[in-house]
Amino acid sequence: MTKYLVAHDLGTSGNKATLFTVDGELIKSTVSSYDTNYFNANFVEQDPSDWWQAVCDSSRQLMEGIDPQAVAAVSFSGQMMGTLCVDKDGTPLRPHIIWADMRAVKEQEEILSKIDAWDFYRMTGHRASASYSLAKLLWVKNNEPDVYAKTAKVLHAKDYIVFKMTGKFMTDYSDASGTNAFDLNKFEWSSEILDAVGVDMDLFPEAVESIHVAGEMTTQAANECGMAPGTPVVMGAGDGIAACVGAGSVKEGITYNCLGSSSWIATTTKEPIYDDKMRTFTWAHMTKGMVSPCGTMQTAGAAYAWMKKELCKYEGLKTEMDGGSAYDLINAQIDAVPAGSNGVFFLPYLLGERSPRWNPNARGTFLGLKMENTHADMLRSVVEGFAMNLRLILDVMKTGVDVKEVIVLGGLAKSDEVLQILADVFGLDILPLNYLEEASSIGAAVAAGVGVGALSDIGEVSRFVRPVGRFSPNEQNNIYYQKALKLFNKAYDSLVEVYDEMAKL
Repeated sequence: MTKYLVAHDLGTSGNKATLFTVDGELIKSTVSSYDTNYFNANFVEQDPSDWWQAVCDSSRQLMEGIDPQAVAAVSFSGQMMGTLCVDKDGTPLRPHIIWADMRAVKEQEEILSKIDAWDFYRMTGHRASASYSLAKLLWVKNNEPDVYAKTAKVLHAKDYIVFKMTGKFMTDYSDASGTNAFDLNKFEWSSEILDAVGVDMDLFPEAVESIHVAGEMTTQAANECGMAPGTPVVMGAGDGIAACVGAGSVKEGITYNCLGSSSWIATTTKEPIYDDKMRTFTWAHMTKGMVSPCGTMQTAGAAYAWMKKELCKYEGLKTEMDGGSAYDLINAQIDAVPAGSNGVFFLPYLLGERSPRWNPNARGTFLGLKMENTHADMLRSVVEGFAMNLRLILDVMKTGVDVKEVIVLGGLAKSDEVLQILADVFGLDILPLNYLEEASSIGAAVAAGVGVGALSDIGEVSRFVRPVGRFSPNEQNNIYYQKALKLFNKAYDSLVEVYDEMAKL
């Protein structure tokens, strides 16, 4: 009988349930959506009961025509850096404060008033920020003391679903490393940080390996999900680290670039990469003792989507009338323009910037426009802009590990033109994978398989993913981009004060 692995990927907009065989074949996938509540300018919350309903609905759809007894294990990938306060019975005390919520700026300042920023970065692998769980928990403590007093545990999205399935409170090392309360050098909750900010360590659940079997699915949970009671539930990982494994980054130096709306470059190392400018950060890997240095920029695919929507209305209308793909028309124009976009630069900071700038006031900017420049020049400059920003992140990675090639995945990896520009800017071979948009689900499936012994170790992700192409750099283009990168940096540095003043208008 064929054995299956079930992966749940709890994202920002919904839960994606995917069924794989233990041999790495993707059988089917389904998505159940849920709402996100945006309010008060920078408050962002979700109802955890919506997660559970989505998991139940997607599980039942996934299991149609499948023998529940054939499922070897279920595991998870989930949105990171959130704060869900539950009582001793696991009942949520308030909505979940998700990763995108930035209300806790005062609490970020409170943390940094008690611990030096560099010392904090060295302990956790991350900057102290309102983005992370600890600052959000302090906001609850400062603003909702009744909720805080009743809080027994603070959970992430996947941790809550594990509790719903097994009745157990726990998290994994990767999600723990996204709290700002976890010592990445010791792989344990940081008493130094928690004592400094006055938070009881007992509020954080036991941290375990991603491959840890949290328990068996209860009869009630199994009935709601259409699965078999007793099905092993494996802890899984935060979505960024699940994607790391799903991209095949399971040994030191294997580096990948996820090209989604945002984009990140990450690798696998034995030690954190501590950048002297704190431009990048480091997560705990799915393999205990290994870590995943990472740098995330805000808008890569999002910059391309903005460009398509705002600058390419003609291409959209033409394909509506004549058929075909607007993307094909856009990419053909990009390909026809030489490296450098005939002198046009684009700074891709349409939503401020995380890595490498860490500047919320940064803005998207075209530079160098002349009368002879064309529509196509501007299109190519957008791609070159986010490629050069990614190159800056890659250069930080290269200070700690020997990067020989870069694996790519995500929606933008479907464009040969984008991948060639990346190869030319990076000066490295670019390798797209057979599955471009399943990395987090694959990582969760691998955790499930290893957890129950259906897979020997996470290196068996090779059953699931493999490179299906190679884009090598054009030497002359790479020489040009090496020079252009210096000007790209100089342009940003020259505009920092302008951006700050614009933010005050």
